[in-house]
Order: sequence, then C-alpha cells, then structure tokens
Amino acid sequence: MVELNFKKKICVFISGNGSNLKSLYKFSQSKKSNYKILLVVSNKAKAKGLLFTSQKKIKSFVIEKDKEIFETKSLKLLKKEKIDILCLAGFMRILSPTFIKKLKIPIINIHPSLLPKFKGLNTHQRAIDNNEKYSGCTVHYVTEKLDSGKTISQKKIRILKKDTAKSLAKKILKLEHKLLPETLNKICKIN
Repeated sequence: MVELNFKKKICVFISGNGSNLKSLYKFSQSKKSNYKILLVVSNKAKAKGLLFTSQKKIKSFVIEKDKEIFETKSLKLLKKEKIDILCLAGFMRILSPTFIKKLKIPIINIHPSLLPKFKGLNTHQRAIDNNEKYSGCTVHYVTEKLDSGKTISQKKIRILKKDTAKSLAKKILKLEHKLLPETLNKICKIN
C-alpha cells in the first residue's frame, strides 16, 4: 500500500491501560486516516497498553529510568524514526521545558476536563465538588506550562446528580476515544 508513505508518523507516550492508544490505532486502520502509529514509548514496564503494542506489532520501548534519561532516550528514538507528531495518551509524567524545546514537532495531549478548568489531577472529583454542570475532555498542544497549551478541540458531557468521580471518568473516557483520533487526524492534515 503506497499511500502509507504520505501518512504522518506518530509516536504515542503511555503510562497505563492504553485505551486511547487502542482508539488511535483503530482509527489509523481506516481509509480516512492521515496517520500511522510508528512508535510507542512507556515510562512503566507494567503498562497494559504494551500488551496491545506487542499484539499489533507496533515498535515499543519501555524507559523506566528517571525523567532525564527517559527524555534523552526518547528524543533519540523520535529523531531516529523521523516522527512527525508526538501524542500523549494517558502519559502520567510532565515533560521538561528542555524536552519540549528540543523536540521541534507538535506535541498533543488529551486531558480529562474542559480546560482551562481543572488542570492537573483529580479532575472529575474537582468538577463534581465545584458543582459544575458540564465536564469533558480537551485535546491541546503541550507547552512548558502544565495543561496550558492552545486548545485544539473539546467534547463536553453533562454531569448528572448521581455521577461519582468514577462514573464521570468512564463517560469522559468514551469521549476521549472519539475526540483524540479525530483531532490527531485533523492535525495531520495541516502539519
């Protein structure tokens, strides 16, 4: 299939289950996809997403070292594979300003809140505690400031009175599985 040469090369950083990675991969197999996942890097050897990469034969690496070693090795891998866009999908580590400056390609992240509200962790409980009517997820560009890069896209969902942090997290994760692949696909068209 010759058209793969025109697809953007994507690297996905993960730390956990890899459910967003699976949705990215599933979309990448469709005819309308503008990208191909070439590389997955995890900072956790026990990340369940790595089982998926081995099943799908996606080149993947585990770098459990400290942040500096992780970033140095990751930069080398990304350059070697000529990655066009880095996608953070459930990656639970903050990238250093040095890494972001050196990379020189777009970095996108999916965050489980309607940014700029509720940056950081525990977003669902914080939204409930704040009596928010809506929550959702945001795909944004990664900058040196945590969860502060330009918003690319958002999807929102109503918070019901019966919602708990756990039930809200489940509903928002379903939104993420649609929003992240669609947004990455659009970014690949313009970059």
